[in-house]
Amino acid sequence: MAHSSRLARTPLSVLDLAPVKEGRTLTQTFQETLDLAQHAERLSYKRYWLAEHHNLASVACSSTSVLIGHVAGGTSTIRVGSGGIMLPNHAPLIIAEQFGTLESLYPGRIDLGLGRAPGTDFPTMKALRRDLRNNDNFPELLAELRGFFAVPKPGQPVKALPGAGLNIPIWLLGSSGFSAQLAGELGLPFAFAGHFMPQNTLPALDIYRRSFQPSDVLDRPYTMVGVPVLAADTDKEAKYLSTTEYINVLRLIRNELAPLSPPVDSLDGLANAFEDAAVESKRAAAIVGGPETVRRELELFLDETQANELIITSNPYDHSARRRSYEIIAGIAKEAAGQSLELSSTTR
Repeated sequence: MAHSSRLARTPLSVLDLAPVKEGRTLTQTFQETLDLAQHAERLSYKRYWLAEHHNLASVACSSTSVLIGHVAGGTSTIRVGSGGIMLPNHAPLIIAEQFGTLESLYPGRIDLGLGRAPGTDFPTMKALRRDLRNNDNFPELLAELRGFFAVPKPGQPVKALPGAGLNIPIWLLGSSGFSAQLAGELGLPFAFAGHFMPQNTLPALDIYRRSFQPSDVLDRPYTMVGVPVLAADTDKEAKYLSTTEYINVLRLIRNELAPLSPPVDSLDGLANAFEDAAVESKRAAAIVGGPETVRRELELFLDETQANELIITSNPYDHSARRRSYEIIAGIAKEAAGQSLELSSTTR
């Protein structure tokens, strides 16, 4: 592939939801998260982000900052962060202290991505937030949090220790135009959740770029887009492995929460026509296939979005298939850049 390939010059990162699987313990889930992070580091992925969710049987990343510490402590070079922390669920001081602690333990490697959705259902949101204002105070919460990271002012009564004066990159995350516009106005980097809200990707990126104001953080817009990719050695194998995610999305639509289940040979009869259309809508951005298919579709996705960075989520049931998926994607990117990547048979 030509060296002008956009894929060749686009950093790739990993989004992990710490997926819980049938027949596996939570301890094994967290072991697999660290193993995948170490694998991603060896493959030269730029970041490894974990996303805050609550009361979902298929994901185990509710204590996001704790998991970030677990991953950062078991790696040495890859950036580790939140994709994201749902700020209205927390007091800004607590997040400043948590991420100030992480940055002090792992200097120069911590990212703080912030969202405004609850990351859960209404009863759990009520248990988390107590005060159920409808996210309309997110800009104020963000300003308070950024104030705690700033150098303390004389006479400032409350300081984040650790946290104050630390240069922790803050990203705004979103699945609509609200955070896109706010990120643009504040001159912050913006990450869009294209992996579950694909129909909003291009409009939100346009809002961000049009509203962008240069800041002390950035002099030009910087976008990262989430994309679900399941790569395998053949299109047929990838399609088979992807049935796990189809079933997971179908269960979410039905509000039948459960751990991830193994792939199935056929999806026939599992969903009615309305449900099938809803699942396909949620998975509209999914890239599923062997190396050539994934390479072609990633290039098309980058041409369409003009993203500065991609953050990839890949969630087959089997951990070795997940490792292999990220390995194939990294190999595609290195080949696009005219490099070679040894694909060890032990990681297939």
